[in-house]
Amino acid sequence: MEPIAYWSFDEGQGRIAHDPYSGNGDSIQYALTKGRFQSPQDPAWRKGIRGCALLFDGYSTWLQRPAGQCPSLSGALTITAWIAPRSYDFGDEGRLAAIVNQHDRDRCEGYIFGLSRHGSWSLQLALGADWVEVWCYDHPLPKGVWSFVCATYESVTGLLKLYVNGSEAAVKQHSQKDTLITPSQEDLIIGRNNKGVILAEAFTMNMFDGLMDELCLYDLAMSEEDIARTYRDYLTEHGGALPAIPYEDLAISRANFVQDRHRPVYHLTSPGHWMNEPHAPIYFNGQYHLFYQFNPNGPFWHYIHWGHWVSEDLVHWRDLPAALAPEPGLDPDGIWSGSAAYDEHGYPALFYTIGNNACSPNQSVGLARTTYQRDGDLDLKTWVKHPEPIVVQEPGVGYFGEFRDPYVWKEKEEWIMLVGTGIEGQGGTAMVYRSANLVDWTCEGPLYVSNYEKYPYLGFVWELPVLLPLKRNGEETGKHIFLISPWGPEAKVEVNYWIGKWDSARYQFIPDHEEPGLIDVGDFHFTGPSGMVDPLTGRSLLFTIAQGERTPEIDYDCGWSHGAGMPISVTLREDGRLGIEPIEEMRQLRGMELLSVLDLSLDEVNESLHHIRSDTFEIELTFGSGAEHQYGISLRRTSDGEEETVLFYDKDRERLGVNRNKTTLDTRERTTGIQEGLLELHGEPLQLRVFVDRSLIEVYANGLKSLTTRAYPSRLDALGLLLHGDRDIRITSMRIWEIKPAFQVSV
Repeated sequence: MEPIAYWSFDEGQGRIAHDPYSGNGDSIQYALTKGRFQSPQDPAWRKGIRGCALLFDGYSTWLQRPAGQCPSLSGALTITAWIAPRSYDFGDEGRLAAIVNQHDRDRCEGYIFGLSRHGSWSLQLALGADWVEVWCYDHPLPKGVWSFVCATYESVTGLLKLYVNGSEAAVKQHSQKDTLITPSQEDLIIGRNNKGVILAEAFTMNMFDGLMDELCLYDLAMSEEDIARTYRDYLTEHGGALPAIPYEDLAISRANFVQDRHRPVYHLTSPGHWMNEPHAPIYFNGQYHLFYQFNPNGPFWHYIHWGHWVSEDLVHWRDLPAALAPEPGLDPDGIWSGSAAYDEHGYPALFYTIGNNACSPNQSVGLARTTYQRDGDLDLKTWVKHPEPIVVQEPGVGYFGEFRDPYVWKEKEEWIMLVGTGIEGQGGTAMVYRSANLVDWTCEGPLYVSNYEKYPYLGFVWELPVLLPLKRNGEETGKHIFLISPWGPEAKVEVNYWIGKWDSARYQFIPDHEEPGLIDVGDFHFTGPSGMVDPLTGRSLLFTIAQGERTPEIDYDCGWSHGAGMPISVTLREDGRLGIEPIEEMRQLRGMELLSVLDLSLDEVNESLHHIRSDTFEIELTFGSGAEHQYGISLRRTSDGEEETVLFYDKDRERLGVNRNKTTLDTRERTTGIQEGLLELHGEPLQLRVFVDRSLIEVYANGLKSLTTRAYPSRLDALGLLLHGDRDIRITSMRIWEIKPAFQVSV
């Protein structure tokens, strides 16, 4: 028997997949072929079950054949394919992530064969006036493993069948025999639902993510014997066993983005696609682990998992497989933010927000434990979830339905947990729970409640609560810092903090000041706090997201979104103010020193800056006498000043800010306007540490305030620097270093 259409995917390179039975060469769509921010790339090819296979990226890879060139189907159908899913689709509106389809469900036309949530899969057909579906839930298709899938329909019997690895997995009897497949005028598409749900204007949902090989379409119904024999024939060259797939063949490759002129290289980023806040830092057996909100399906917020990085020194990092993924029953709708703590045996445990829309409220607290005790894996790649939520919000406990982001630590003989929520009619809060065993928790009430009427920008719900001790010169002060992110209609989403006392006897926080402070003046760029006490040094460390602000269209083109802020150390200064500094380990990434000058005029230093052209560097800069009004430095500057991002300090108004009105000529970018905030120097000279990492700019001023922003210049020559201010300003010192990448990437 011969197929009527066949894609072997044996090309192994290029952007065309050939079908020898029709003579077609079908174009492969892929976002990075556009080459918007780097050289154009072909889609990813890998070793297949026979020859080569095509790697579909979950959001931008698909093949499309015009309807007029498609084979016709009527009384019978067989589809066979080898697939290895990398992740599962959310299943928006009950639509399938298509392996292959030519259909319109709403008009009851055509066919679709594909996957849905948690590895379930289905064949769906328009049979006369009926839309008929056969589903397989009992044999979900595993991630990272080859499966030979087959779907058949035979009008004579009215049977729709599904097979996996040569065996029948599901069957559906249509009520009317001899019913033909209703043809569709849609195009035939491989890897993308041709009626997929549109998200954020640029992204079509219901797309296949993973490897695909040997896709065949027949106008007959193969028997179970023929299907089993075909399966065995494919395995002959592998000794009769399914070949293993190396992790690297399915992982999102950083090499895809290493030349992207806007993607940070020494800050933490996901290997690709979407990330938001990093969280749950923990140190174990010589390694730091840090997790992050991650969508493996594409560069958009949607189906959230926990991504995972590991490091020996907090600056050189490795990517690991996603630590937690949504699963049926417990957390089907998302694995949202949380924290890590040591369990009763001293092993790491993860506490996360369960997303389950079948429950009310749809958020609760989950627990996952490492399998290190069994497998000895230092990278902690495998986690086992507790089978049910460990904390469920009860009516009257916080703002009902808004209950998330558990933050856990051990104190003496019990564990303490904060959960972000609010008090109706009052304001945001964190509810305090305690436990003697990590599973049974008792609510002790709110930690501290804000005044929403007085401070509406704090929202009526708080997310991501963090409580850390504050030291001074390595010594305990008796003070803590409490950090939150506001949520609600009037909320201004920034990292707000209070300094005060943690009353462990009453499980309450008593702030020294009613109105919170801001660590950063970045205007929704420095958000999503998470923290830890480093067991090696005793430092209180803070991790954040460094928000991007691109349009969905640009996110689609570049294939990644957002990144992490630099880890910072928080302390209590001698003057009682909060001290913030990048962690000392960042100095390990310094490369060649590009400039070192002392006590020169502004013009003299600018003359020395002419030869420096870079987009990844660190500056240490101290302004001296003569700085009377507004002064600072232009970053990512073209030689003619047509594009530049201007960092400034306004001495008269005591404001640290950045002017981005000339940051880019690309009108689609949203990097514009002025971001600024209060910085009181009390007579100190302005001392800046400036980190430019392609599009991500972080500034630390006098150990008191940070400024986080983004810059996406359109011109390739926006690589210069220029000091500005009163002409008689003296520059006390200025040093510039190249900075090396945080990840080792093989290109």
